[in-house]
Amino acid sequence: MTLVPLIHRVVDRHRETADTVTLDLEPTGKPLSPFAPGQYAMVYAFGVGEIPVSVSRTSENGRLTHTIRSVGAVSRALYALRAGASVGLRGPFGTSWGLSAARGRDVLVVAGGIGLAPLRPLIHAVLAEPHEYGRLDVLAGARTPDDLLYQSESSSWGRPFSAVTVDRPTGAWNGRVGVVTTLLDEARFTPAATTAFVCGPEVMIRATARELVHRGVGRDHVRVSLERNMRCSTGHCGHCQLGPLLLCRDGPVVGYDTAEPLLTVREL
Repeated sequence: MTLVPLIHRVVDRHRETADTVTLDLEPTGKPLSPFAPGQYAMVYAFGVGEIPVSVSRTSENGRLTHTIRSVGAVSRALYALRAGASVGLRGPFGTSWGLSAARGRDVLVVAGGIGLAPLRPLIHAVLAEPHEYGRLDVLAGARTPDDLLYQSESSSWGRPFSAVTVDRPTGAWNGRVGVVTTLLDEARFTPAATTAFVCGPEVMIRATARELVHRGVGRDHVRVSLERNMRCSTGHCGHCQLGPLLLCRDGPVVGYDTAEPLLTVREL
């Protein structure tokens, strides 16, 4: 990893929703070390600040893709960038999804809202080697139909995109309505032979992980991506502490066997 931001240029900008964009970033010089699915970069908007953003696609030529929702000063500045603009990146940081542990097993992906972005490279990796895995199911939830990510791409995922639900239907939506955990009945996975990957709002992560364990998925085979206030990404400032973990270093992806006792403590 590098601690000094390296300049990257925005080579493509795709508007996903009213408040979310996907930026393709290309290094102007030496590329960062390769990212694994689940890892993140510190993305620096010059003159504003930096935030942690998980990669939503990687490529062998050093190009990185980040999907960013405009919710604060830095993310608003990144959202406003157009092709040709420059940003600073440092990384890679954090733990990966650990997809190799799922080889030979069913793969279940459960995403809520922007949580689909860190899971997207994992989906791509499984689709690239279908013979290495069992059944792949993707369950996704969003606030409204207009907030669903990657709508132009997800249809090409084919068989794995099992079900989608929204909290609040709008317009001509005739799909499912409800929280994402209601979709688990539609995923035809074998619990004892399944590895699940979960990302989204923390309340959704807790509910989904509990339900998966209740259905027979081993706690050590439920991988969750947790979020705290990451500042340094080197494990020194302590802003991202969750009990004994520093999530910039020990996370963001951890097994539910590790996360469960921590997520039940309100003060953490």
